[in-house]
Amino acid sequence: MSRRLTKPVVLAIDIGTSSVRTALFDQKAQRVPRSNAAQVYRVRHSSEHGAELDPQVLLRATRKCLRHSRRLTKRRITAVAGSGFCHSLLGLDRTGQPLTPIFTWADARCAADAGQLRKKLDERAIQQRTGCMLRASFWPAKLLWLRRTQPKLFRRVARWVSPAEWLFEEIFDVRACSHSMASATGLYNFQRRDWDEELLVACGLTSAQLNPLREKVLLEDLIVYPAIGDGAASNLGSGATGRGVVAINVGTSAAVRTIPVDDAALPFGLFRFVVDDRRALLGGAVSNAGNLRTWCLRELRLPDDEPHLEKILRQASPATAGLTILPFWVSERAPTWPEHLDGVIHGLIQATTAADLLWAATAAVCHRLAEILLQLESAIGRARKIVVSGGILQSPASLQILANSLGRDLNVCADQEASLRGAALYALEKAGRKIAAPKCRQRIRAQRSNAARARLMCARQSNLERLLSSAG
Repeated sequence: MSRRLTKPVVLAIDIGTSSVRTALFDQKAQRVPRSNAAQVYRVRHSSEHGAELDPQVLLRATRKCLRHSRRLTKRRITAVAGSGFCHSLLGLDRTGQPLTPIFTWADARCAADAGQLRKKLDERAIQQRTGCMLRASFWPAKLLWLRRTQPKLFRRVARWVSPAEWLFEEIFDVRACSHSMASATGLYNFQRRDWDEELLVACGLTSAQLNPLREKVLLEDLIVYPAIGDGAASNLGSGATGRGVVAINVGTSAAVRTIPVDDAALPFGLFRFVVDDRRALLGGAVSNAGNLRTWCLRELRLPDDEPHLEKILRQASPATAGLTILPFWVSERAPTWPEHLDGVIHGLIQATTAADLLWAATAAVCHRLAEILLQLESAIGRARKIVVSGGILQSPASLQILANSLGRDLNVCADQEASLRGAALYALEKAGRKIAAPKCRQRIRAQRSNAARARLMCARQSNLERLLSSAG
């Protein structure tokens, strides 16, 4: 047999909210040329704050990507690993087929149920125990909402899973949930490293209705690592694993995360998720990022032309100075979790243009990320390095706005798809491989005068949120 045929590779799958990607990686975590595949789909949003995905659409997209990636290599695939979007819920029948749509992290129809949970339980104590808030994004509120609004359907569900778990079951016949994915549900007990009994009872579930927690599954000639959370994978893939290194990923949503080297405090409003049996992930996420940009392009009739959009974002017009945006088109999360507030545009005048709104919306998201970074640094100290990955890398102008909002220099990740690489890296690390962190391809420096202006805009945004929150 030729040497090429015996070189093992890892098949990585990155299951995102708006797209799925696959690729093959060698033993040094280098992507096999031409093995990349991607398929795009759309979340269904409703006026009641619903945000659903069709599981069959997700399955077809994943299968199509896998066919492409597998077809282009004669190397042995020895392991499969995945990264999956977190918090999202899918109900299965006794045969493992979907009974419900995928209720994504953005689905906030259960906000009232989350509020009832906070009245019955100590949210701060639950956050310390599970790493998650008692909010609409997580499973407890979603489960209580379904039990209240669709009791017959709720009783018919035999198992509740994340989308990634179901895909791995359908494609690889593996029924398991990683500790990483479990920790993002809001039903995971960090101390016990198991499902939390009190919360299961509160939600009307038993552990038999959830998948067993397993880090890997050995098949005949393949090791399958159940998908880890996309946040954990993003930090691994971008090399943000050392002391004081913070990763910011901006895609459909956006997050600021770090892997502390010791037990760091968990500030109210942030999360703690599992990476593996040695490491945890600390950070916060916003629900509005690339999805808000997409809305702006579609509803403001802006041309989907990158050079034109970059020109808009490189220079704010005078009219943007009076705009304050609360970017809550989708129910917002960290750092303040204002689930009762919708999006707000304040300061519209006759001179305001669609281009002004795009710039101000982009900056508004970055201001939220700056607030999360401040909270995170209150627990870990000042970050010594900030690495950025995700779709934002396609827009140098957006990166500059982010750097100015943070008032910090940014290191641009060499691999835009950090979560995909992180999934492969996870498998390679578990196999005993030591992989060097990727080198960053460039640095974006904060501009002092624009950073000062961004601080004023960020303060104005926070003041508007507090005003509307007190009024509500």
